[in-house]
Amino acid sequence: MSFMENLTAKNKVITVGVEAVLRNPNQPRKIFEEAPLLELAESIRSCGIIQPLTVRKLNDNTYELIAGERRLKAAKLIGLKEVPVLVMNVNEDASALIALIENLQRKDLTFFEEAVSYDKLMREFAYTQDELAFKLGKKQSTIANKLRLLKLSDEIKARAIEFGLSERHCRALLRVESEEQRLKVLNTILQRNLNVAETELYIDRMLLEKASREKKEKRMIPLFKDIRIFSNTVKQAVEMMTKAGVSADSKKNETDDYIEYVIRIDKTRLPQSM
Repeated sequence: MSFMENLTAKNKVITVGVEAVLRNPNQPRKIFEEAPLLELAESIRSCGIIQPLTVRKLNDNTYELIAGERRLKAAKLIGLKEVPVLVMNVNEDASALIALIENLQRKDLTFFEEAVSYDKLMREFAYTQDELAFKLGKKQSTIANKLRLLKLSDEIKARAIEFGLSERHCRALLRVESEEQRLKVLNTILQRNLNVAETELYIDRMLLEKASREKKEKRMIPLFKDIRIFSNTVKQAVEMMTKAGVSADSKKNETDDYIEYVIRIDKTRLPQSM
């Protein structure tokens, strides 16, 4: 018997008022598209609610929704006063898990909603990644990869959902370190309509160019240090000649290609001993 079957086996369906069913604070789904919701409402108007909502009892008058928020919303849209519910004897921990499992099985969640749910369950119920993976029947690496998506900014998450980017697009963006650069890459993905493979190749090239620039800059640091030493040596030599009575000065010319030093000594004003 499965986890869900084991929990529901001894519970019965009853009818309760729609106002007695409260929203689950651990409901992972945040986005409910209007058109499918209206279609469901019309279906319920014609055929009724075929699958009862799943709830847990809070007190004599109220119940907390575990699964079936779309059905509850649709029922309210058409003015139903009562709904059939399956009352389960579970605690908040199990309720949150069931709500997540139900949405995962229906594939109703965006990958960001899934990641937020994993994070919330781990924080509120002190699950490790391994424990959560076991309870959900998933690999620990799947949980870890989803949680990494939460490192992306709210702006990037919103635009990724708006333009229908895949989870792999978003994981590729995580390879880019700065928020500014991530936004630039995101704009390029959207403007060029890059698929996942093209996105990964674009980021590969960008990171390779960055590494090459950094390597070149690292090589230039000792060179600049040597040039500064040479510049100071020229300056000191001119100062020593000046102190010895020689009229001398230096001039530095710098272009993109070279640095030029010109030392000028006035022969007409050399000391007699020279």
